[in-house]
Amino acid sequence: MQGDVKLLTPVEVGAWRGFLRAHAELARELDDELVAEHGLSLRGYEVLLLLHESPRGRLRMSDLADQALLSLSGTTRVVDRLAREGFVRRTRVEGDGRGVEARPTKAGTRLFRQARATHLAGVRARFLSHFSVAELDALAATWERLRA
Repeated sequence: MQGDVKLLTPVEVGAWRGFLRAHAELARELDDELVAEHGLSLRGYEVLLLLHESPRGRLRMSDLADQALLSLSGTTRVVDRLAREGFVRRTRVEGDGRGVEARPTKAGTRLFRQARATHLAGVRARFLSHFSVAELDALAATWERLRA
């Protein structure tokens, strides 16, 4: 130990660094594949997914940022790019002069549907296929435990 700092054990370091490495590599590979196939970044896909899953088909920018686990400025950059490309439209929230929502355009919905097949196949091939159903169930329970 250095001073009062309790260092990680080798097992803890392996688990932590392995998690970080796996996440970074998987995200990079999935992003590369989406960009190559559809010209859409993984972050752009996530925004379109959240908008698609939204009950109203649109989300306030602040809610979108929270759900995408991005800062508001990071979300704004992703939405701005999608808007420039014609895949998302920004609209004012009715009755709230300052509120802004994002909603997919028809082209954005089409792109999302096309990209979804590529993304899900990539997730299955690069991640899910490496585990049994029981192991996936244990992983899902582990992630939930971390959220608590």
